[in-house]
Amino acid sequence: MSNIPDVHELPQTGLLRIKQVLRFVPVSRSNWWAGVRVGRYPKPLKLSARVTVWRAADIRRLVEEGSHDAT
Repeated sequence: MSNIPDVHELPQTGLLRIKQVLRFVPVSRSNWWAGVRVGRYPKPLKLSARVTVWRAADIRRLVEEGSHDAT
């Protein structure tokens, strides 16, 4: 059994911090950022110098499409 939460636990709307995103996309933090840089993962929103978030809808779409598979 996987420790990855079900996609239905993802909010429909709102913003997610990286720790929340990585609960649903099972990659390391460094792999996540590398994927963001090359466009494999959604671009974040920068709320302040120390706060970066992603749209819940973008993460939900990523998880549903299965685009987070490691390559």
